[in-house]
Amino acid sequence: MNDFDSVPDWIAAALLFVGAFLCLTAGLGVLRFPDVLSRMHAGTKPQVMGVLLIVIGGAIRLTGLSATWMLLLVAAFQLITAPVNAHMVSRIAYRRRHVRRDLLLVDELVDAQRGAELRAGEEGMTGDEPADAPAGTSTAGADEQPGDDPHPDDDPRPTGTG
Repeated sequence: MNDFDSVPDWIAAALLFVGAFLCLTAGLGVLRFPDVLSRMHAGTKPQVMGVLLIVIGGAIRLTGLSATWMLLLVAAFQLITAPVNAHMVSRIAYRRRHVRRDLLLVDELVDAQRGAELRAGEEGMTGDEPADAPAGTSTAGADEQPGDDPHPDDDPRPTGTG
C-alpha cells in the first residue's frame, strides 16, 4: 500500500515542500542580502509563509486533535512574534545608523529622527541613549576615566606650546 493514496496526502506533501523551500530561501536571503533591512525582510516574509505552509501541510497529514491544536499554536506564535521582531530590529538598525540610506527609496523617518536629535541635544543627551536616561549622562565610554584620552595624538586643539 502506498503512503500517497489520497488527494489530501498529495496536497499536504506539496504544502510541506513549498513551505520548506520558502524557509530555505529565507535563510539564503539572510546570508546574501547587503544590509540589515533587506536581511530582516528576507528573514521574516518568506520564513513566516513557509512555516505557515508547513503547519497547514502537517495539519492535513496528521490526525488527532492535540496535534492540530499544537500546530495552531505554532502558527499563532509565528504570526504574533515575527512582525514585532522585524519591527524592533529595523527600528534599532535605523536609530543606530546601520541602514544603507542610499538603498532607501523613501525615508519617512528622517524628519522624526532630526527632531529627536535636536530635542536630545537640548536636553544634553548624546548618542543612542534610552529615553529615561538622566540629562547630561552618556553611556558611551562609561568604562573610561574622566581624564583619559584614548587618542592623544588625534587631538586637533592647540597645546599652547610652540
